[in-house]
Amino acid sequence: MSAITTHVLDTARGRPGAGLPVTLEVEAAGGWKLVGKGTTNADGRISDLVPNETAIEAGVYRLIFDTARYFANNNVDAFYPQVTIVFKIENPAQHYHVPLLLSPFGYSTYRGS
Repeated sequence: MSAITTHVLDTARGRPGAGLPVTLEVEAAGGWKLVGKGTTNADGRISDLVPNETAIEAGVYRLIFDTARYFANNNVDAFYPQVTIVFKIENPAQHYHVPLLLSPFGYSTYRGS
């Protein structure tokens, strides 16, 4: 399992947010660097977001959720075309799970387990 994982719950539909493209980046000198990307599975999860050969280091990371594509694929008009969650990793030995609770006109997130 990846050191950084996520899952999406579509709270308006009451089911996992399947088929949602997600990008993970780390803050680097001069901008952001791609760490990994993927699409949520039928359970709304991505467990292999960070490639096995990639070492996670302390730093600032961001998850970018392509909610415009997700909502368009589900024929839903939505307010947020993208959700970006920026978070800090202080101890790379820990697991970081960052869920997204999503609806067409709102979202929330938290550090999961």
